[in-house]
Amino acid sequence: MLKLYYYPSYISLFPHILLEEIGVEYELSFVDRFANAHKRPDYLKLNPNGLIPVLIDDELVLYEASAIGLHLIDQHPGASLAPPVGTPERAHFYKWLMWLATQLHQALAMHLHPSKWTDDPDIQSALKARAEIRVGELFDVIDTELATHGGPWLLGGSYSALDAYAFTLCRWSRRMARPGASWPHFGPYARRVLERPAVRRALRQEHLSEPWI
Repeated sequence: MLKLYYYPSYISLFPHILLEEIGVEYELSFVDRFANAHKRPDYLKLNPNGLIPVLIDDELVLYEASAIGLHLIDQHPGASLAPPVGTPERAHFYKWLMWLATQLHQALAMHLHPSKWTDDPDIQSALKARAEIRVGELFDVIDTELATHGGPWLLGGSYSALDAYAFTLCRWSRRMARPGASWPHFGPYARRVLERPAVRRALRQEHLSEPWI
C-alpha cells in the first residue's frame, strides 16, 4: 500500500489530492513539525533533508512533491492527470510544473518562512515584504495565462496535476493582503479546483477548516 507522510496544509496537500483523484488505496502518516518529528533520525532516513512529504511505494522511498506527483502520474496513466508523453501539451505540463515549484512555491515559502534565511528580524521583514511583491507578480503571470487561453484549467480544457499544485499554493496565500483568490481569472479557477470531490476529501482528511482559500 502507498504511504504518504504529510503535514496539514503543507505542500504534501498536492500529492494527497492526486492520491484522491487517482482513487488508489493509501495510508496517511502525520508528521508533527511542532514536535520536530521531521528532524528525528527515523524520518531523516526517509528524507535526509528533513522535509515533508515523503511517499513510500513498496520498496521505493521518494521525496520532493513534484517528483512524487510525476511518479503517481506515471504509475496511474488512467487517471489522466497529465497529457501524453511526447506531446507538446506534455512539454507545457513540465514547464508549468517547474514554474510552480521554482517560482510561485519558492516566493510563497520566502514570504511565509523568512526565518529560514536569516535570524535578523529586520531582514526577515524585508524578505517577507519583497516576497509578497514577487508573489503578486507571479499571480499576474498565471492569471494572464488563464485569461489568454480561456479554458477552465491551467492547461486549457483538461484538468491535470498542475491544478492541484496551483490550488495548494493559492491556499498558502489566503492570509496575504492580496490573496491569490482575489485575481480576476485565477480566483474563479481556484474555486473550480476546490469544487472537485477529491480536493474536498483531501482537505477534510487533513482536518483543515474553512475558508480553504
